[in-house]
Amino acid sequence: MCGIIGYSGCRPAVPVIMDGLKRLEYRGYDSAGVAFVQHRELTVIRAEGKLSQLEGKLNGHDIFHATTALGHTRWATHGLPVERNAHPHKDGSGRLALVHNGIIENYHVLREGLKGKGRRFVSDTDTEVLVQLISEEWEEDAPLARALSRALAQVEGAYAMAVINLDEPGRIWAARKSSPLLLGVGTGENFVASDIPAFLVYTREVVFLEDGELVELDAFSWKVFNAATLVPVSKEVHHISWDIQSAQKGGFRHFMLKEIFEQPQVIANCLAGRVDTQKSCVLLPELDDLPIPEQVQIVACGTSYHAGLWGQQLLESWAKIPVRVEIASEFRYRNPLIRSKDMILAISQSGETADTLAGMRLAKAQGVVVLGLCNVVGSSLAREADRVIHTQAGPEISVASTKAMCSQLVLLLLLSLYWGRRKQTLPRDIENQTLRGLRGLQGLLGLSGILEAELPRMRDKAQKLAQEYSTARSFFYLGRGLAFPLALEGALKLKEISYIHAEGYASGEMKHGPIALIDPEFPTFALALHDDLLPKVVSNLVEVQARNGKIIALAHPGFDLAVDHVWFIPEVYGPLNTFLALPALQLFAYEMAVYLGKDVDQPRNLAKSVTVE
Repeated sequence: MCGIIGYSGCRPAVPVIMDGLKRLEYRGYDSAGVAFVQHRELTVIRAEGKLSQLEGKLNGHDIFHATTALGHTRWATHGLPVERNAHPHKDGSGRLALVHNGIIENYHVLREGLKGKGRRFVSDTDTEVLVQLISEEWEEDAPLARALSRALAQVEGAYAMAVINLDEPGRIWAARKSSPLLLGVGTGENFVASDIPAFLVYTREVVFLEDGELVELDAFSWKVFNAATLVPVSKEVHHISWDIQSAQKGGFRHFMLKEIFEQPQVIANCLAGRVDTQKSCVLLPELDDLPIPEQVQIVACGTSYHAGLWGQQLLESWAKIPVRVEIASEFRYRNPLIRSKDMILAISQSGETADTLAGMRLAKAQGVVVLGLCNVVGSSLAREADRVIHTQAGPEISVASTKAMCSQLVLLLLLSLYWGRRKQTLPRDIENQTLRGLRGLQGLLGLSGILEAELPRMRDKAQKLAQEYSTARSFFYLGRGLAFPLALEGALKLKEISYIHAEGYASGEMKHGPIALIDPEFPTFALALHDDLLPKVVSNLVEVQARNGKIIALAHPGFDLAVDHVWFIPEVYGPLNTFLALPALQLFAYEMAVYLGKDVDQPRNLAKSVTVE
């Protein structure tokens, strides 16, 4: 959670910080603040609410002389989202100001110890404990680095932090452990931030910081140290190919809508370099020297968990590999049985999801191979996994994930084909149609064009249905087979951004209890796609109709059950139909939220990357 940006350079620093915070606001938006040294005074300005509130407070201040500053946008973990708990926090002397992302798990013990030494606290946060601890360890005339090292050695939990001090107005110190933080290297200016878009308009040169590293920077230099020993660490500068437009709305009303409409390009990007049309095969060279696992355990959260459920069916059907799909927050705490020849497949858009990382580390401690499926190059998951497949979806800004799931599904499909070909377990029809026929890999390569043409029509239909069903307070989402994980995801999206209660079910489970809820005010959104299970889905929908329940059926041409609303989408080959059904579900949730006047990109109580428990 939370967004951090620090700047040291020759420009007025506070406007640079505010510009960066606007691109980080998806990480948290219940309060924000800045800190800077100007006229021999360390100034901290904070505001409850979104960045507009902070901008209003800054209007009354002289902010254009400072050339070094810190900024923070918060998603609350300790303390109410009120101004006294907003970052940055000062120490008692007013010499230090600190911003922090993560959770200091032993903050209460540290706080009580510091109180015993006469330290007074004005907030409820663990962050104020951290800055007071650093201050306590800072001996007169000693370098701040030593105090940071001593303080961080006492901290348990996760943190990304940055600190400035009154005595060195042009210098920033920053460190990380289990929370994202990286360095942006410019010309006559340097940055530290939680995520690349914060400084992408100024530089594309990035240094990825590892756990236990401490960075010192000013306008013209930067150095990285081991936080425990203060021994210098050699680091490589990476060039990022994204341009700033990739992190902006591009003419769409919301990032979510933009990212839904980017899915045709996402599919093409995911396939680039991974399909050999001449040999009719999938190329995943990252895995060529690894044995095929005897069992795969997929560990993920939220939308990535739903992607894992979908991938489970293809991996078992095509590659004949047993698959278990685990909610990461449960997996990490139940002493899971992991065999030496198993593989952990950790799926995370950001690569910083705390529970997924913890599950992955648990498996690595047992000597099991971990494969990461991740969108963010240089993320913790990407660095710590034994191998990683990058989904190449580009930056996803909206809190509600859309194109990231699309990219995960493409890679899970390719992974199933890749292992199935290596094991020679692909069913004959799959081998013929998927790897050689127009309905297979060629169909996948042609999918982008079909989806791109269909998306405007999908949006029109979603807008009409949203108006029709805007008074609903609950929804069922039903699906079977590959459509069951989509039903879960459709329900999640509706809950996330419209705040309408929704439940996703396997269609056959409805009569085992949930059917009791059906009435004319409780509509059902059914995935009634043309596959072998369609007759079973139709039977379930007849049961809904018998209880006067309204039905939206997402279906292919030829669907002949009379329901309240049929939403036709083009039919393609088998599993590829998922890539047309998914954006339809996303657009329905999006248009419902827009019609109801909700904050689509920043839904209440949520943040983009769940980097704490």
